[in-house]
Amino acid sequence: MEFLECDVVVVGTGIAGLSAALSASDGGADVVVVERAARGEHGGNTRYTEAFLRMKSVAEASDDFEDRLGDEPGHHIDPALAMATLGEEAEWHPLVRALNFTTPALIERFAQEAGPTLQWLETFGLRFESLATPFITTSTTRLMPVGGGLALVEALTAAADARSLRFAFETTARSLVERDDGTIGGLRARRADGRPLEVRADAVILACGGFQGNDEMMARYVDRAAYVRPIARGGYYDRGEGIQMALDAGAAAAGNYRLFHAEPIDPRSGLAEPALFVFPYGLLVNREGRRFVDEAPGTVDATYEAITRRILEQSGGMAYVILDEKIEDVPNYRVAIRTDQPAITAGSLDALAAALGLPADALAATIAEYNAACPTGGDFAPLAVDGRATAGLDPPKSNWARTIDTPPFRAYPISCANVFSFGGVQVTSSAQVVGGDGQVMRGLYAAGEVIGMYHGTYVGSTSVLRGAVFGRLAGAHAARSSPAPAP
Repeated sequence: MEFLECDVVVVGTGIAGLSAALSASDGGADVVVVERAARGEHGGNTRYTEAFLRMKSVAEASDDFEDRLGDEPGHHIDPALAMATLGEEAEWHPLVRALNFTTPALIERFAQEAGPTLQWLETFGLRFESLATPFITTSTTRLMPVGGGLALVEALTAAADARSLRFAFETTARSLVERDDGTIGGLRARRADGRPLEVRADAVILACGGFQGNDEMMARYVDRAAYVRPIARGGYYDRGEGIQMALDAGAAAAGNYRLFHAEPIDPRSGLAEPALFVFPYGLLVNREGRRFVDEAPGTVDATYEAITRRILEQSGGMAYVILDEKIEDVPNYRVAIRTDQPAITAGSLDALAAALGLPADALAATIAEYNAACPTGGDFAPLAVDGRATAGLDPPKSNWARTIDTPPFRAYPISCANVFSFGGVQVTSSAQVVGGDGQVMRGLYAAGEVIGMYHGTYVGSTSVLRGAVFGRLAGAHAARSSPAPAP
């Protein structure tokens, strides 16, 4: 067996892992980074995302940041236990620390550290700006790193190389090493050629993503998982080992294991994140040619996830967005169509139904019923929630309701993609993993998707931030907790 020794070993090279490694290095720790992918394909989901950040400036989180994260901290939480989190975190009862909900302390620390973390990332040459998004209507403010997630991975990897941090690429972490005193003392891994590796360390930081790339775990936890695929190539590397090894060592589970961040994509496309956010201006029908959801209950950025989950419930996990020539009235609508595949077009609804393989009579009846329910007056305001709603239609369409009657007609197929899984482990506000007994697991930290933070609806544009913030916090705390180097 091959052995390595260090102060801190980090698993994963996405934004969470690289932030953790550099933060630990800032604190003087000797760091080893273990990564399943080869160099150049590393970075997990971060490498492929545009990395939207729920910020109003580099220094400050969005105005709704804490409120939105606090809206759904968990389901049916015992109010007596939840109230106990109003005291000092170090004094919480063990039952409270192990409880599966997103604590006020975690949310508050997240919000407080978001700005300082982006400013820290700027020291590596990164820039953050308010750039165009695929959301024609929005409910909050966002920044993005110039160059997207790839810029994050490349800049932080270069910084790690400049500091001579050790990387073990094409190496899969498999289990934790537990010392006789109960602390975590490293991890066991396997090289690409099958050779075992043990990394002995004073702290382990698990930052290796969720389980969206693990078919067995997806089938175990998620309904209709067979119809779901990862949003991008990086997600296939996220196979849940970090979460599983923490649970095997006694970590408290957190987050909703049955849910994931859902995004509507064109299943024909092989692009990373071939998203389709144009459906508020058309109709969504299933394989039976029937509507099944309100396509436009509010701004698209705040509602697309819930709608995508309804798409997953349909036959074959599929739906189709039906549009007509009037979509050209929507300014810049093409930003909401991220696929590289063309629309399916036809000069009549019957021809469109044939091209889509839908029952023509059912599609015609669905559109006729919808057209009859559309308002005849009132202004169509595509760039704001306009209240232009159907009347007497079930399900209703609450905004942007206009008839579908002007050829040529066009359509796109839509399926559900998994951006990341929600289930993970519970951590303190310093990213220390909490055991099922409510005690901190000394020497073990988690960051990014390994942390179970979301329970119902994903709070948009917080995942990359979660990785950066808690990766940085984990690295700093792990470095402080490691023995000082000998003089």
